[in-house]
Amino acid sequence: MEFKTAQEKLNTLKQQIAYHSDLYYNQNRTEISDYEYDMLMQQIKHIEAEYPQLVTADSPTQTVQGVANSTFEKVTHTVKMESLLDAFSYDELRDFDQKVRAVSPAAKYVVETKIDGLSMSLEYVNGVFTRGSTRGDGVVGEDVTQNLATIKSIPKKIENAPAFLEVRGEVYMPKEVFLNLVQKQEEEGKKPFKNPRNAASGSIRQKDSKITAERNLDIFVFNIQQISDEYTLASHKQSLDLLKDLGFKVSPRYNVYDNIEDVIKEIEEIGNMRGNFSFEIDGAVVKVDDFETRQEMGSTNKYPRWAIAYKYPPEEKSTILREIEISVGRTGVLTPTAVFDTVQLAGTSVQRAVLHNQDFIDEKQINIGDEILVRKAGDIIPEVVKLVKKNTENVFKIPMICPSCQSEIIKTEESALRCINPECPEQLTRNIIHFASRTAMNIDGLGESIVYQLAEKQLIHDVGDLYYLTYEQALTLEGFKDKSAKNLVSAIAESKKANLDKLIFAFGIRNIGEKAATLLAEKFKTLDNLINAKTEDITEIDGFGLIGANSVVEYFAKDTVKEVIEKLKNAGVNTEYISTRTSETLAGKTFVVTGTLPSLSRDEAEKLIADNGGKAASSVSKKTSYVLAGEKAGSKLDKAKTLGIPVITEQEFLDMINN
Repeated sequence: MEFKTAQEKLNTLKQQIAYHSDLYYNQNRTEISDYEYDMLMQQIKHIEAEYPQLVTADSPTQTVQGVANSTFEKVTHTVKMESLLDAFSYDELRDFDQKVRAVSPAAKYVVETKIDGLSMSLEYVNGVFTRGSTRGDGVVGEDVTQNLATIKSIPKKIENAPAFLEVRGEVYMPKEVFLNLVQKQEEEGKKPFKNPRNAASGSIRQKDSKITAERNLDIFVFNIQQISDEYTLASHKQSLDLLKDLGFKVSPRYNVYDNIEDVIKEIEEIGNMRGNFSFEIDGAVVKVDDFETRQEMGSTNKYPRWAIAYKYPPEEKSTILREIEISVGRTGVLTPTAVFDTVQLAGTSVQRAVLHNQDFIDEKQINIGDEILVRKAGDIIPEVVKLVKKNTENVFKIPMICPSCQSEIIKTEESALRCINPECPEQLTRNIIHFASRTAMNIDGLGESIVYQLAEKQLIHDVGDLYYLTYEQALTLEGFKDKSAKNLVSAIAESKKANLDKLIFAFGIRNIGEKAATLLAEKFKTLDNLINAKTEDITEIDGFGLIGANSVVEYFAKDTVKEVIEKLKNAGVNTEYISTRTSETLAGKTFVVTGTLPSLSRDEAEKLIADNGGKAASSVSKKTSYVLAGEKAGSKLDKAKTLGIPVITEQEFLDMINN
């Protein structure tokens, strides 16, 4: 590759890495797999190896990715929390071994599982847990002590502890917890986390530690960063044994080896077992055991020279697509799912993967009978990667008949296929699930499986029937006894008190989310007023378009909806809006919140805007009164400056409310 071409390619790769690193470390989401990210990094390493003059101090090969979020107080790490050099082949491990043996011919290695989570520092003074912080950029992290204190496996007090101890561990979300969380998010109509690592990151950075506690996170501690002088440690194995004795949860597998070939065998063994672990791993870590040798080898700006992480390649297998099942969602959208010959992926049997929509099927050019390549995204969620061999002539087309009610299907502007029959049984059931979800009527204990049982037993047909469910009927549900039956009936009764905005959102009206539901409730005050509203009345609401207004009018015009509302009223469900506004200080003003604020999350800032009479918008326009900007504000800040819209800080915003 010529120098100029290499330089241009390197700049492009750096931009891609910066973009995906920000998503991964700071926004708790991903658009590419870990393997694809690693391959981008490998390309950068190869170009920099060929042209060393292109290596810069801010290169991703020279810096630890991630920054300290300004939402939390910053913590400067006394001992730098370094990253690890990655290896993708056994030859790379052998090269690493040669470098180690050039310093210490008799070196031994400890091999551990590489947990795919978030690196954390835990500090103890006289055995008491005093502070916990994220890695951040390795030098400055963020104080998340309260959230870490909710993790049961983190000792809060250590017996016979050193005067001071700082340890490093990896916080993670167990696979089973992750799958349950994804199911709950889907039931509530939220975009689910893509993998356990993102879920753990999003959970540990919650402003409300109660939410963190609900996520059931766990931790493995793998290193002593600092320890007071009364302890003298000579090796990593010795330090892990001490951590275990002090009550920390350490890697379930750590063995010592005196040659690299045995290390490779252990890595292969861990790879074969990875599907059996209750946690997700993305590799195995190899560390020099002797601390004196580590000291002699030292570190680069980013990596210790005495450790390396072997990354397992994504496990992909080909199989035959045998069937494509079609399911119906609460809004009538049809979702296809591939059913294929069972394959073993990441230690589990897999035979199903979501195909999303017709466009996805067309893109892959697949049909029943074709050979396809499948994998588990993040070793958790099965997905179809591509077509391997075409065994049929055509591409599968989703039938234009609803599998639940046999009604005709229409194609929407969003390219989705939708059943528009209001009496469709599957839609009704999914709508009840949404109605009961936490962000809607918040009926505790009424999950998907319970709703399906109630529907199968003909105890409910719509959301109105929920409020007539008796204790005796609840007792007929599988696994229900006296307490669980009473709890369910009580939770349903408690939901009658929900504010009108929650009820409007719970109806599941197309194009009406939580914010739109609140705007409707604030405007019309009662459900009857909203039912009698005309399209032009609704479009008077600032920010409400014709599509959303028509959706509301069409929904309440249905006879089936009128019947349900009558049931709700007769059952005593609240149909009036109780304003949560504390003042009209911001009345008539429109705010756009962008970037990371020092103490408020975006949701908290937007709630404060609404509570004080203002409006929170998602995009900057000439109608915007103020842009409330934090760190990394990005394009919205640029647009505000271009339009001459005032930009304010969090403190100025709070002063505006208080004054």
